[in-house]
Amino acid sequence: MWGKLLGVCFGFMFGRWVGAIFGFWLGHLFDKSLKQDFDKVGGFQGFFKGDDLHQRQALFFSSCFAVMGHIAKSNGRVSEIHIKAASLFMDEMGLHGEERQEAQNAFRAGKESDFELKQAVQDFKEVFSRRYDLLQLFLEIQIQMAFSDGHLAPQEIQLLKRVSQLLGVSNTHFNFILKRYQAEFKFRQQRARQGGEHQYRAPQANAGISKEQALAVLGLAEPANEKEVKRAYRKLMAQHHPDKLVSQGLPQHMMEVAKKKSQEIQAAYEFLK
Repeated sequence: MWGKLLGVCFGFMFGRWVGAIFGFWLGHLFDKSLKQDFDKVGGFQGFFKGDDLHQRQALFFSSCFAVMGHIAKSNGRVSEIHIKAASLFMDEMGLHGEERQEAQNAFRAGKESDFELKQAVQDFKEVFSRRYDLLQLFLEIQIQMAFSDGHLAPQEIQLLKRVSQLLGVSNTHFNFILKRYQAEFKFRQQRARQGGEHQYRAPQANAGISKEQALAVLGLAEPANEKEVKRAYRKLMAQHHPDKLVSQGLPQHMMEVAKKKSQEIQAAYEFLK
């Protein structure tokens, strides 16, 4: 496209309309040649493929489990509940063999007394600084680990706040994410007691679920109108879209995490509708 435009401009300058036609033809050849070279490296998607993407995915993977291990030991020792939560998280991701061993090694490294949380999070932030949705998902996963026993200890809250600050997340937004996740956790429990996601289309089966709970999952509170609900829903779905997150560096194994979050958001929205 640019070759044709520049060809026409320069051709017109030197040869009026005849020159413009000749310039357009030369520009077309230039564009065609440039496109062939560009396609050889995968087009626009080529920027997100190859070693660079694999390196980002590997960093997300190792950093995520290392920080999880550090937060799990915030009380001085790792409880059985946190160990089980980490194991279930690996199960959700379908980690087996060497991949599971790598996750376990990273988790153990985070538990060590000499683990440098600040350096680990800063290195992560440097690579993902322009991918805010991934930064937020990383923080949500850490909150999920800390909240696996159903409550947050003061030490865990302090560590989570530190991680959020190192990621560049404001205190106000951190509180928003924390509150929303707590609502999501309770909402998920209530769904399980009511028989799972398939009963969301039958209002009579959702007697134990309140409108307040569903709104909280979307980060809203009463009195939220239909327009606000729809806007919050679309924003959260865009932030947690699995395909988009994977293209930015989310490991394929963690796609299930993004899917489940999307399902909770979808379920809350369907309930409110």
